[in-house]
Amino acid sequence: MTRARILRTIGLTTLVAGAAQVVDYLVNIVLLHDLAAYSPVSTLAISVVVALPLAFVLFGKQMDLTVAKRGLTATLQDREAAITETRDALSRLQSSETLYRLLADNLSDSLSLWDADGQRLYSSPSLEKLLGYTLNEYMTLPIDQGIHPEDFPRIAAVVKAMQPGDEPRPVEYRRARKDGTEVWLESTYTVLRHGGLISATRDITRRKHLELELMAALEQAQAAAAAKADFLANMTHELRTPLNAIVGFSEVLQRSGDLSSQDARHVDLVHDASLTLLEVVNDVLDFSRLEADGVDLDPQPFDPAELARSACALVQPQASAKGLRLDLTLDVARGPMVGDAPRLSRVLLNFLSNAIKFTGEGAVTVRVTQPASAGGAALRIEVADSGIGIPTEQIEGVFERFAQADAGVSRRFGGTGLGLAISKRIIDKMDGAIGVESRVGQGSTFWFELALPLADRLVETAAPEPVLADAETPLRLLLVEDNAVNRELIRAMLAPFDMVIDTAQDGVEGVEAARRAPYDLILMDVQMPVMDGLTATRRIRASETGERAPIVAMTANVLPDQIAKCLDAGMDDHLGKPVDLRRLLETVSRWTQPGTTAEAT
Repeated sequence: MTRARILRTIGLTTLVAGAAQVVDYLVNIVLLHDLAAYSPVSTLAISVVVALPLAFVLFGKQMDLTVAKRGLTATLQDREAAITETRDALSRLQSSETLYRLLADNLSDSLSLWDADGQRLYSSPSLEKLLGYTLNEYMTLPIDQGIHPEDFPRIAAVVKAMQPGDEPRPVEYRRARKDGTEVWLESTYTVLRHGGLISATRDITRRKHLELELMAALEQAQAAAAAKADFLANMTHELRTPLNAIVGFSEVLQRSGDLSSQDARHVDLVHDASLTLLEVVNDVLDFSRLEADGVDLDPQPFDPAELARSACALVQPQASAKGLRLDLTLDVARGPMVGDAPRLSRVLLNFLSNAIKFTGEGAVTVRVTQPASAGGAALRIEVADSGIGIPTEQIEGVFERFAQADAGVSRRFGGTGLGLAISKRIIDKMDGAIGVESRVGQGSTFWFELALPLADRLVETAAPEPVLADAETPLRLLLVEDNAVNRELIRAMLAPFDMVIDTAQDGVEGVEAARRAPYDLILMDVQMPVMDGLTATRRIRASETGERAPIVAMTANVLPDQIAKCLDAGMDDHLGKPVDLRRLLETVSRWTQPGTTAEAT
């Protein structure tokens, strides 16, 4: 019992005892007038003895009631709090459900809910706009209703393979609307924990139509590119075939020594004109390949000084013929570099040809340097001339295709206007820079610069091979060529040399000739009737039992993929038409040297 409870019990006892005293006084003195019966002490003692347990019991009951009341009050408060919390949770849930339903009902995408047995539980109203069905109609449709028969198995396979927790899987498919029109849909499926399925579906018809249009446009572009490539290949072949005769026979006549001075001059003019035409053909072909990104670079170690010397040596006759001085300045202490030397040489030759063409007197100067660059070293080549110069307003377009100063310049100096455009595309492909500084009447300086790695060493090249070293027995050559003029040309070119040349008019005759007798070298055309050169080469290789005869493609097919096809068929080398005597003799010499045989590839 606590102190407070004891004090309250004493107080209550005192109150009861006092009340007993008052009652005893009133009864004995006031009512009975019996003074002797009145005993305050005894009354007080009895009252205390009686009142004390009674007070304790009564107060204990009061305390129990108080505690019970407090407990009941706390319980009621807890229940009221729980009820309030439950009401709040229900309110939030109802708000969330209302919000989610509002979102689902107003999304442009259609949402659908399926149970684990594949029964539709819910679909959003946007489905009506998507497919044309009312919700009641749609909910009763079979699961595959309207889906394209080719697409439904794919959808079923995707859904069947999914597990709860997997990433959502989108599927594109075709579906018929209520009115029969077909639309493309994309449904993204998600498997729920209880095995149900939710899907979000959108209309992708416009996107698919755009994709189909893009695919059609791509196919058209690819077809156009293929047609362009075929056209270039065919035109190159058709142009090079007659050029082969013009260039070749003019060389034969130049070497004959039986011409009068006037006839010799005429032959020289024919030869020069044919080479000019060949240059035009090569320019058009190269530019088209660069435009189509059909050129692959072949970086190899090279000597910048030797590259410049070789280019200058090639154009020296042109410069000398015009009375121009050709100077070369080299500052290449860093040594060999790694790059596509043939294409760099092509750019330099274009610069030199232009400089000589547009310079009437004075000099053309080539400067080669190796300035430092972020990558270690760079190559810079400049070609300066004292020619007519370029007007300022025309400098920006000088590297564009067919660009020349004006029509008068084109008529006076000739050319296709493709050389500088080709040069720019080559340097751009190498991630370099190209430019020109010029003043009218004072000349121009064309330059290019590109970062190139330094080479550890140069690849050693073989010394020039002797041209047809003397042999005890004549060389036996087989010429497989369908064009009679070309057959006569090759015979005429090789007539001064000790050779036996057999000819075949097509691949079938070539295969038969190769089977009948061994040859030191076979010169094989590619485009021939009855059997082409590639097939003939494969037949010859398949029937060989002894020493493997070298086969060289001698063809107007000069594109890289065409050359690759020749080598893949079993040929050992390629000699492009028009064929000049020097390259022909070098090729024959290279493959007929003692100890030289064609190795199987």
